[in-house]
Amino acid sequence: MRVLPALLAGALFGASVASAADRSAPDNPDTINVNAVRDPEVRRYTSILAGLDAFDHHHHLAPGVDALRFRVQPPRDPASDATVRVRLEGDGGFVLPIAPDARGEYVVPRSEEAKAANSELVLNQKSSRYRIQPHVRTPGLPENVRRLGDLRLECKVWVAISKNEIGLMWTLTINGLLRTRDWCTFLDKGKAGYAFHVRERLVRAILHEGNRSALLESRRRSFMAPLHDMSWSDEALVELEYETPTGTAGETPRTGP
Repeated sequence: MRVLPALLAGALFGASVASAADRSAPDNPDTINVNAVRDPEVRRYTSILAGLDAFDHHHHLAPGVDALRFRVQPPRDPASDATVRVRLEGDGGFVLPIAPDARGEYVVPRSEEAKAANSELVLNQKSSRYRIQPHVRTPGLPENVRRLGDLRLECKVWVAISKNEIGLMWTLTINGLLRTRDWCTFLDKGKAGYAFHVRERLVRAILHEGNRSALLESRRRSFMAPLHDMSWSDEALVELEYETPTGTAGETPRTGP
């Protein structure tokens, strides 16, 4: 049954469209030169709206988070200094640039105009190198700490976006194969888990709550959390321990997970 995790992983991480790359950019100083980028990172605006709906529906998992934010997952090459720009682009020359906040994250607004224009969320970088992903983080936590409820909500948002991208037929097919609509829970219970990516190399990830602690499965730049295990409350915290910086020239400054 290894096909099930493979199908699910493909749905979650391969669901993207690139039709905006074939469209001529309007003559606007705020436009992104997407046409010069082969295979840019693109997501349908309707998929982003599905993520926003999931965020609202499951907001109780992370009540301290005021809005759904997206962040750009950069390439592993620390020498990359490409300028990243994000916008909504739609029919009839519709363009809505989206500026990053102080943490370099993006809040995509609800817009009837963008929806009517069949817009797409466009990143001016190749999808093979950069990805734009939902990021749920309760304010006030240390940079190396993630809250379990935030991670549960982040997964639900990502699944909602992915289901919209792959369409109803594939969603129903995968639901039937998994015998559940909760893809986050299925991934977490099986050998294939939902990986949460970080920007620096991990040494370990440890889950803490009260007097309990558990060492989580982790790789160089990702870790997996027990999303399905309700014996860990939403307030449980994941402490991430990173490799010690070498201090070499050109080293990427530390940013939060």
